[in-house]
Amino acid sequence: MVNGPQELGTSPAFWTAAALCAAGLLFYPLIGSTFALSSLASFLLFVPMGLGLGLLWGYNGVLSFGQAAFFGAAGYVYGLIAGNLVGLPAGTLLAAAGGIAAAILLAGAFGYFVFYGQVSGWIIPLLTLVLSLILETFMAQTAGYRWRIGRVLFGGYNGMTNIPSLTIGPIALGGASTPFYYLAVALAMLTYLGLRLLVNSRYGHIVVAIRDDPERTRMLGHHVDAIQVQVFMLAAALAGVSGVLYVSWGNYMSPSNIGLLAATLPVIWTAVGGRRSLLAVFLSVIALRWLADSLAVWGGAYAFLVLGGLLLATMLFFPTGIVVALAHAGRWWTSRARTRATHTPVESREH
Repeated sequence: MVNGPQELGTSPAFWTAAALCAAGLLFYPLIGSTFALSSLASFLLFVPMGLGLGLLWGYNGVLSFGQAAFFGAAGYVYGLIAGNLVGLPAGTLLAAAGGIAAAILLAGAFGYFVFYGQVSGWIIPLLTLVLSLILETFMAQTAGYRWRIGRVLFGGYNGMTNIPSLTIGPIALGGASTPFYYLAVALAMLTYLGLRLLVNSRYGHIVVAIRDDPERTRMLGHHVDAIQVQVFMLAAALAGVSGVLYVSWGNYMSPSNIGLLAATLPVIWTAVGGRRSLLAVFLSVIALRWLADSLAVWGGAYAFLVLGGLLLATMLFFPTGIVVALAHAGRWWTSRARTRATHTPVESREH
């Protein structure tokens, strides 16, 4: 199931390399500084959201700019619950569950009207973008003491601050801590492996069939609308996981995390890496987050300019994604090298 046809990397060499990379991530805290550990964790926490969009767009054929809305909804709900349950032993875990549930419910309600309403495919990206912008606009208007639930203020444009980090018993999962780093690594890996199993399962093949020909899939007796809503909700849940991790890492959530730029970034990560490969999206999220973080030293505008240039180059020259194109090129060169090695002894014997 893991080595099915819906994903790159099925050879023993790939799994050996993957195991070495996983080991490197696990042992990195032994050599990395606290700042480097926190930075890498901040890259990894966005992997679930990126993989969710990869599943929704690359495998199900539905482009969404709404992942930022689900990300923000989960973060805000987590902050509200955790802030009002300070001192309760399982307060932050209840808050995490509530935040992810809020993202799922919002996606379920939105997806029901979109998919059962037979909205045209090209309109869905616009509607999801509108959802993000509406949520951003609303949260920006929540300044003042009247916008509060219990002891927690929404914060308006200034954002919700002092959000408690996740805690599991005596273990605090803050942004610069080693436990949080391991949590981000574990969730990124589990999300990738879980989705890899899903897309190569019978259900995953139906999801891909809907992308390729929804009407034919419907004629074969599959509930296309229900499956699209389910995939949409799963992608929202993964965005919610990233939202909860983000507020636990930074103890902060603002409307800017839901706005136009935030809504565009997951699409860039997914497109540049290769939307039809979970591995490509995984690598792209980490690489582009690192690139944006490095360029931020000279200003955020440079980072957005470079990411926009990469997206344009991908659309013009690498429509399948840069990582996927490199993987295919590697396969071609490997196959060519094997062919040459096979025919060389024959030619030498003829001489």
